[in-house]
Amino acid sequence: MDRRVWLESLALTEAGYEVSVISPRPDGEPEYLELEGVHLYRYPMPPPTKSVVSFFYEFIYCWLQTWRLTRRVWKERGIDVIHTCNPPDTFWTIGRWYKRKGVKFVFDQHDLCPELYESRFGRRGILHRGLLWLEKQTYRTADGVIAPNESYRRVAMERGGIPPEKIAVVRSGPLASRFQRVEPDPSLKCGHKYMGVYLGVMGAQDGVDYLLRAIHHVVYTFGHHDTLFVLIGGGDMYPDLVRMSEALKLTDHVKFTGRIPDDELLRYFSTADIALAPDPLNPLNDISTMNKVIEYMAVGLPIVSFDLKESRYSAQEAAVYVANNDERAFAQAILELLNDPERRQRMGEFGRKRFLECLSWEHSKQKLIEFYDRLLGHLPATQSRSEKVK
Repeated sequence: MDRRVWLESLALTEAGYEVSVISPRPDGEPEYLELEGVHLYRYPMPPPTKSVVSFFYEFIYCWLQTWRLTRRVWKERGIDVIHTCNPPDTFWTIGRWYKRKGVKFVFDQHDLCPELYESRFGRRGILHRGLLWLEKQTYRTADGVIAPNESYRRVAMERGGIPPEKIAVVRSGPLASRFQRVEPDPSLKCGHKYMGVYLGVMGAQDGVDYLLRAIHHVVYTFGHHDTLFVLIGGGDMYPDLVRMSEALKLTDHVKFTGRIPDDELLRYFSTADIALAPDPLNPLNDISTMNKVIEYMAVGLPIVSFDLKESRYSAQEAAVYVANNDERAFAQAILELLNDPERRQRMGEFGRKRFLECLSWEHSKQKLIEFYDRLLGHLPATQSRSEKVK
């Protein structure tokens, strides 16, 4: 399950709401499970998306499974609010059906699907216009919208016509209490002097191919052989990226771990010298908040990133920014940062401080709870939950 969805579910449960989650499930796990007070209703994962046809097959598949399980939740537990996350932008149809029964509909916009399509397939056309229409219907159905950043908030207002008072900005970020450095493990560097780490999805728009070409520059253009690059995560492009690494002769310099548990992730993060955010500039990435950037900051890692609007807002002085999707310049930025330990320390300390002050989930979850309290009439529009407690 998406980490943000799980944190939102726990936050609302702790605030006294009963929460049921409908989502894909790993193979071999039951359809229903109660975990930490949250009721999980799950369906088998759809196949990986690699073409336009499979992209829309995933939309239809997820809709049918979600409709089936929504009916089950309605019968077993009842529903006051349907809180939908995207992609896909097709769940407004379910929302409209249940609004007839007095259920409110919340749109938690994780992605901008028209920009996601354009970034993945490199074109617009009739399918892009169809996605804009689906997004518009979702906005029209919503009683409230949750945006992950100010850029998405502006899209909801300008493209969706949502009044600002119906939008809450709830930023994604890990729990500060659970996401902290541990003792470094030098053996993870496999004999190298330095370690660079990447965490995230490995899909067509995530930039891991850019990163591999940048690493090739590090090793073969600039002759640097002292860094192990650890790539953590999985996704549609994972097998292709492993083959690409082999074709670029990077097997001695790149390690793919796949998805790993949080305790192992923190060992890598605490051992690494730099963190990498190679998401390229495109219509989606430029205005999306990258969870990896916040997680790097949480453990005080200095970051090399392409110059994206929301990444710059999140990281500020915790990152070095590379323009124009320039892979050679990305490689140069990696080497410059590795050769400047004092700068790395300053950047890491700045990132950790900024994370603790405004980007951790502890800050975000209160905004989510107050959004729900207002939506359901538990709070006046101008009052916070803390004021109510007083």
